[in-house]
Amino acid sequence: MAATALITAASTAVAADTFIARDHVSDGTFTTGIEGPATGPDGALYVVNIGKDGTIGRVDDTGKASLFLTLPEGSVGNGIRFGSDGTMYIADYPHHNILRVAPDSTRVSVFAHLPDAHQPNDIALAPDGTLYASDPNWAKVDDGQLWRIDRDGNVQLLESGMGTTNGIEVSPDGMHLYVNESVQRNVWVYDRADDGSLANKRLLIRFDDHGMDGMRCDVDGNLYIARYDAGVVAIVSPQGALLREVPLKGRKPSNVAFGGSDGRQVFVTLQDRGAVETFHADRPGREYGTAATATP
Repeated sequence: MAATALITAASTAVAADTFIARDHVSDGTFTTGIEGPATGPDGALYVVNIGKDGTIGRVDDTGKASLFLTLPEGSVGNGIRFGSDGTMYIADYPHHNILRVAPDSTRVSVFAHLPDAHQPNDIALAPDGTLYASDPNWAKVDDGQLWRIDRDGNVQLLESGMGTTNGIEVSPDGMHLYVNESVQRNVWVYDRADDGSLANKRLLIRFDDHGMDGMRCDVDGNLYIARYDAGVVAIVSPQGALLREVPLKGRKPSNVAFGGSDGRQVFVTLQDRGAVETFHADRPGREYGTAATATP
């Protein structure tokens, strides 16, 4: 379906300060490569490229940012995810690797290598520990790829010949995978089997303008999508209805993450600001509760 109008009936009766964006980390703290926000087991937010590319920053609950670690020479991070045991996974796009940082450590190792990849860009983590990676080719719009990384680090190319694959997320129940294509403005949904394989690809929603970047699910399976150049986070239901758009100060949101004491605080990285904005949602992220049943 095309996203041409908001459905407002599904977004009533929320607190007055809900969905109101404010600054969390000030301009220029991160580079224009700011990406990959993810809340760690310590409750802090982790974001790539603080001060210079090739680094990971840690942001506490007051918005104070500091250097957490520097990646190996030549590595630059994009998406970040945390496993249930606290392991940090980082998409290292220049070296075509998924990096791993053990809990309570800053030592970086290679978890998986993606042969014949353009990069990995963003990554999604299923409830069973399986990782998925988007793999766009920004120089060729019909050369995007999709990868699966199993718990033992083995990799499999799932699909090629896609558009500019970018944002990627798994539904709260682990039964669906969502992948968006930035240039084509499509969001696709797949059925996901117990073995991690995908089937029954279909269009969830298509936007009429502007691009897309990272996205995350709340506990009910609604997708929070960074609308690059639109200056909003779009909230889309599991059935493909555009429920709401949250206006931001910056125009180029690159990714989103849930966190905070109740799991309802949404963090948004902004490339044009090198900053992080935040707002409260009306429900927590998928990692913070039990999902309702929803069928795309």
